[in-house]
Amino acid sequence: MKHASSRELFAYWNAQRAQRPVPDRANIEPGAIRGVLADTFILTADPRTGHPFRLAGTRICALFCRELKGEAFASLWAEDSRTEMHARAGIVADESIGLASNAMARNAEDAILDLELLLLPLGSRGNPRARIIGTLAPSEAPYWLGISPIISLTLGSFRYLDAELERNSPAFVSGAMAEELAVGAVMTFGRRPSPGAFPALPSAPQLQHGLRVYEGGRVE
Repeated sequence: MKHASSRELFAYWNAQRAQRPVPDRANIEPGAIRGVLADTFILTADPRTGHPFRLAGTRICALFCRELKGEAFASLWAEDSRTEMHARAGIVADESIGLASNAMARNAEDAILDLELLLLPLGSRGNPRARIIGTLAPSEAPYWLGISPIISLTLGSFRYLDAELERNSPAFVSGAMAEELAVGAVMTFGRRPSPGAFPALPSAPQLQHGLRVYEGGRVE
């Protein structure tokens, strides 16, 4: 995942699910991810109706120049990608597994825009296959945002996010916390940071009794 919105949403989703395969919709607190809400959406995991939008962030709606609530997610994709995208969304819900993908958008004036797509499964009221949360984020905001609508999306390369392997991903840090860490990094430039100021980078893992152990820190 290259886009900051994708990384932040994934880290939050990963933290909320803890030891469960998927978190519940009730566990998702919009205020905790307010920095990425403009790029975030939630779908109903219903293949019969094309996985319709339950909500879509303001920047996503601006890309298409309309409110997307109730519209089928599958309908946004070009004909040569629609069937595959419909199937991939179904796999995300049915297999409780995430998906990250590149996508290419084309607007009414034939301008091209690169985006990153993230799909993650969500439960609802005890049903682990009820929702899909994700991001659709442009590499950069186009000058025609909100003026010329995207008329089709094309699916690019993608990968599934294995639930167990991704448990070792970085802990969730909100946008505000990330800014504070960045400021701290600037303030410590030119002098040795205090112990514990930054997490140690993990060394190669060792397996002990079925657990993956990372040796970190510096011994002086």
